[in-house]
Amino acid sequence: MARLETSAESPVPVRVVAIRIGEWIARLGEIWVDGQIAQLTRRPGVPTQFLTLRDPDANISLQVTCPRGVLPDAVTEGSRVVLRARPDFYLERGTLSLRATEVRQVGLGELLARLEALRRLLAAEGVFARESKRPLPFLPRTIGLVTGRASAAERDVVENARRRLPGTRFRLENVAMQGPNAVPEIVAALERLDRDPAVDVVVIARGGGSVEDLLPFSNETLVRAVAAARTPVVSAIGHETDRPLLDLVADVAASTPTDAGKRVVPDLIEELRGIAELRDRARACIRNRIARETELSAGLPQRLRATLRGRLTREAEETAAWRLHARQRVAGLLGGARADLEHVRARVRALSPQATLERGYAVVRRSDGLVVRAPADAVGPLRIRVAAGEFDAAAT
Repeated sequence: MARLETSAESPVPVRVVAIRIGEWIARLGEIWVDGQIAQLTRRPGVPTQFLTLRDPDANISLQVTCPRGVLPDAVTEGSRVVLRARPDFYLERGTLSLRATEVRQVGLGELLARLEALRRLLAAEGVFARESKRPLPFLPRTIGLVTGRASAAERDVVENARRRLPGTRFRLENVAMQGPNAVPEIVAALERLDRDPAVDVVVIARGGGSVEDLLPFSNETLVRAVAAARTPVVSAIGHETDRPLLDLVADVAASTPTDAGKRVVPDLIEELRGIAELRDRARACIRNRIARETELSAGLPQRLRATLRGRLTREAEETAAWRLHARQRVAGLLGGARADLEHVRARVRALSPQATLERGYAVVRRSDGLVVRAPADAVGPLRIRVAAGEFDAAAT
């Protein structure tokens, strides 16, 4: 199909554009479409029936027309169907719809088979991995609660939580909990609560119902939204036997909304009782410790005196031993010093000039004080020193 060549100076009429759009849509041919019936209009006597087919995982819908005999009587609003249709572009109004020639209602068995296939796919991706589970806060500041307006599930969660911890704060998000609008509204509410910094935990609660009623809580879009949430999520859907995929991805899967109210907050009475028990145990430990220390300190003066006496005796003995050792050491050092001194004296005496004179030698000096070392030096009056004294002489 040739492309339209247009400009501001040479535009094309609306009819040409509408015809070309219709031609492009007609090329799609007959197709099979899977969806959920959001609105259904059956008018008596009118051969054509009108319905709105909605995507279960997105906020997208298409108008569908079909002959009366094509749509089974068992199909109602909220039913999951597969239909064979041909796209139809209505030129006069510029609207797109599907003209169905065959409509098949998806049975419960097929729905369960699809859910099981989806469960295996998400499990293989690690969406349900235990390692990704986050612990619930011990004392949440605010609890986000996604539930139906004025529902029994809302009452069970709120009353049981406040019965355990009076004054518990909630931020309520009342949305559709079944039907074609349930998934987008629940996902939008979860995203709003997840963005609120004051919300520490989110509870998604709904009472029991049929498998078809609980299908939104096994929807892939909702499961992935819970997996992507930063805030811990508690699933409280139906009764204990109900097991939607939301239970597998949630951080905590409560068996009922009542159980969820008990698990998101601590029991104030139990906590106070535990604190009292810990306080009593601490007091008992302190009393026992004081009693033991009292018993130990009762004989402390006698033990302290004995210890001091023993210590003083040992110190006195060690002091006496060190005194004796010091005296012996000093005596030895003095004896050695005396012997060295005598040796030094003997050497000094042996080397002194007086000792030389006593061996018979003499020192001869002239009158000018010069010591005579050669016969030629002996002239004039002389002074001779011997061991016993000095006397005068003259050289001849």
